[in-house]
Amino acid sequence: MKQFWHSAFGLLAVTGALLGLALPFGKMATAAGVSAMVWAFVISCGAGCVLLAALLFGGHGPRLTAHRLRYFAIAAAISYAIPNLLMFSAIPHLGAGYMGIMFTLSPIITLVLSILFGVRRPNLLGVAGIIVGFIGAVTVAVTRGEAGQPAEPFWVVVGLLVPVSLAAGNIYRTFDWPEGTGPIELAVGSHLASAALLLAGIGASGGIGSFSLLAGIPLLVLAQVASASAQFAFFFRLQAVGGPVYLSQIGYVAAAVGLVSGTLFLGERYQLLTWLGAAIVTIGVFLTTKAQKSRRVGAPAG
Repeated sequence: MKQFWHSAFGLLAVTGALLGLALPFGKMATAAGVSAMVWAFVISCGAGCVLLAALLFGGHGPRLTAHRLRYFAIAAAISYAIPNLLMFSAIPHLGAGYMGIMFTLSPIITLVLSILFGVRRPNLLGVAGIIVGFIGAVTVAVTRGEAGQPAEPFWVVVGLLVPVSLAAGNIYRTFDWPEGTGPIELAVGSHLASAALLLAGIGASGGIGSFSLLAGIPLLVLAQVASASAQFAFFFRLQAVGGPVYLSQIGYVAAAVGLVSGTLFLGERYQLLTWLGAAIVTIGVFLTTKAQKSRRVGAPAG
């Protein structure tokens, strides 16, 4: 387990797979009538409470400072509350598999944002990867969801906003990581802050009564809370070990899980053009990843 805790690849595979499970779970929940905001709350509240219990059990209570509170609030909004709300709102219209393909855009957008904010400068291969990934994204977008059930352009835009928000969160969490704070503590604070934001939104929209629908899907709720708790325990550790661009590649694994589960278990079907676009995006991400590795290898010492 200690070796796994220090393995960027192992953490990437497990975190991405657990993220991918949220796609079919979310589609089943919304099919049962649970609103997107309530299901996003289930994830953040469930994961936050489970990880808080683990933190307290280990004798490490949360430490609150002005910096940590700011970090929790901003990370909660752009990394969890907003993208989960957008994702679970779009899944009924786009499909779990199609939404999974959107995750593959996160590495490219993360790289673009890192360039814009001066975190790193692109080389020619990185620029080529961004261009190829954009072409793939446009190809996927024009298919507008499941075969025979094209979604309105509005929902495609909502789906595309998910990787943008995730990428912004990747950059922010690395940039503002509170010194001396462990990954579990950050996961606890960020998710409980996200749960508070979502609960306020649910109350303001008059959706408190919809919590009663969760009683009809108890096993799904337990499965989602368990997978989310494990995912976010590994998520922040992966960020610390691999950095924001490497972390963003969990979208590969999540997309694969979403596509397979949507096709095999949820009866979703996608056009050939959708699969072609997904392949083009994958090539684009491969190029950007290779560009990152070549930069690390060629970086001067010191």
